[in-house]
Amino acid sequence: MTFSIVGRCARSGQLGVAISSSSPAVAARCARARAGAGAVSSQNVTNPELGPLMLERMAAGEDAAAAVAAACAADAAPEFRQLLAIDAGGATAVHSGPRALGIWTAAEGRDCVAGGNMLAHDGVPAAMVAAFESARGSLGDRLIAALRGGLHAGGEAGPVHSAGLLVVDAQSWPYADLRVDWLEPECPVEALAGIWELYRPQADDYVTRALNPGAAPSYGVPGDEG
Repeated sequence: MTFSIVGRCARSGQLGVAISSSSPAVAARCARARAGAGAVSSQNVTNPELGPLMLERMAAGEDAAAAVAAACAADAAPEFRQLLAIDAGGATAVHSGPRALGIWTAAEGRDCVAGGNMLAHDGVPAAMVAAFESARGSLGDRLIAALRGGLHAGGEAGPVHSAGLLVVDAQSWPYADLRVDWLEPECPVEALAGIWELYRPQADDYVTRALNPGAAPSYGVPGDEG
């Protein structure tokens, strides 16, 4: 019921996830990232405990493959799960249990790994990787391009209703955490892309507001004149 990509920007060190599903609020359950550690998606009959577990293992110095193996070992039903991970060094790993739903598969690329279940066909993750690798711009731009690439390649077997983008930079909080939790009949992926276009020019300023509020710009709203 989901297709997603986790990725890394080798230049900035940012890590992130883009995800879409026919289920509501998919990013709230599945997408996790931690600055300096990694980014993960835990999907398909989701166990939300597995995302934080993988991040803890990568924060402790393990690579993506070890983190995914640890999550599978800790879970009572790994045959149902689909796990994607990228570590801070750009290494990737994926686990797709044999009881994942519908057509399921994954594809690894340079600084990214994509995967999905209940897909329209098994080429969707590879299309996402190709879109990520060919896109330009920030990590957020490239993750959105990959999500659009998966959608245009066929996406899920049925319509999607939710989507999310999570990016972390150097801070303990997200650089961007944008979600479309339910949208019908419009496309949540395109809605998410529009929200990212709106948020992207302001993202660095929100970091400045946290770290150096005296230097933060005004957005000209009532009561915020400087």
